[in-house]
Amino acid sequence: MRHRRSVSLSFVVAGVLFAGCSHAAVRPSGSAPAQIASGPLAAALQTDLQSILDRARADSAFPGAFAVVGTHAGVLAEYGVGQLDWAPSPRPDEHTMWDLASLSKVIGLTTAMMQLVEQHRVDLDAPLQRYIPTWTGKNKEKVTVRHLLTHTAGLPAFKAYDQITHDPDSMAVLMFNTPLDTLPGVRMVYSDIGAYMLGRLVEQITGQSLDLYEHDYIFQPLQMRETMYRPPIALWNRIAPTEVDSVQRHRKVRGMVHDERAYYLGGVSAHAGLFSSGHDLARFAEMYLNGGILDGARIFSPDMIKLFTAHQVADRALGWQKPNGTNSAGHKMSAAAFGHTGFTGTSIWIDPERDFYVILLSNRVDPTRNNNKIGRVRVTLADSLVSTYDRLVHTTATK
Repeated sequence: MRHRRSVSLSFVVAGVLFAGCSHAAVRPSGSAPAQIASGPLAAALQTDLQSILDRARADSAFPGAFAVVGTHAGVLAEYGVGQLDWAPSPRPDEHTMWDLASLSKVIGLTTAMMQLVEQHRVDLDAPLQRYIPTWTGKNKEKVTVRHLLTHTAGLPAFKAYDQITHDPDSMAVLMFNTPLDTLPGVRMVYSDIGAYMLGRLVEQITGQSLDLYEHDYIFQPLQMRETMYRPPIALWNRIAPTEVDSVQRHRKVRGMVHDERAYYLGGVSAHAGLFSSGHDLARFAEMYLNGGILDGARIFSPDMIKLFTAHQVADRALGWQKPNGTNSAGHKMSAAAFGHTGFTGTSIWIDPERDFYVILLSNRVDPTRNNNKIGRVRVTLADSLVSTYDRLVHTTATK
């Protein structure tokens, strides 16, 4: 029943998009944004985006934000609000680049892991020590790849190693040698250190640095040309700044990763470090909704999508988060949905049952991380957009 519903919804959405218009269409993936979608569904979603984001900006939830929603076929609506900074600066658009923070874990790391599992180069239930024998310590021989992907490895959430060293090699040694807090499998603790270790696994298996592997096998095939670690200075005027770091870097952070551990690791880590745009993340979401393929580029199989987005423990899939009624998915996403958030104010949710995605990019940490209003914005946006989508699709389907 679910499969038939998804197929029928695709046809219904197409009908809603084109109702009453003879020339507008969903923007093909990767093309110029001259025309997005038209029709009652697109117009209603656009109204939702503008209303919610305008209110959030007026409430100082962030200096600027960009949101995009769509289906497997392309973008339905997108909207940029505010400015890149509280100081006079440009309005965000689809090519504005944002510090993704922990979205790095799913856009980069989890995609790489899906590829390696599909190629039988990594076994989810093998101990990490099979691949990295030098990762030793009490009970570490019991930690599997699956434990790390579900944040049940027994590792702490993070350690303030940036207050101990600023040397990249010393930082890497500290991250690598972090002892377990508990036995693996006992509880779920969202861990940057666990994600870091999975990045080391990718490098060990592939013989490439994490950033080069992700560029070669994910971003370049998907034509995600605005997705990268360590963006060059020439791009910094397109990047939304994050926090004023008055303690260590003594500047407003822009063009360099906000996360302190990732920064002192040299800007590249599996847990944080990626920058990207609304344009590129829309392509990424469309790839998922097209069964792992976009514009002829096959990133992974539909079977890998099912495996990695299935519920595992608590509100976790493999790498991804699942809706639980209290997180950023809101209250209306299907059980098949999966997503993630980033500390800087970013989030992505993909609902394959509806053939629908919602991406929100902001720099809510500018000028300080103490601004926590983004949580309400994420939930309100998700609930409103899904309600509008369901109302118009259902209305059209029953006529």
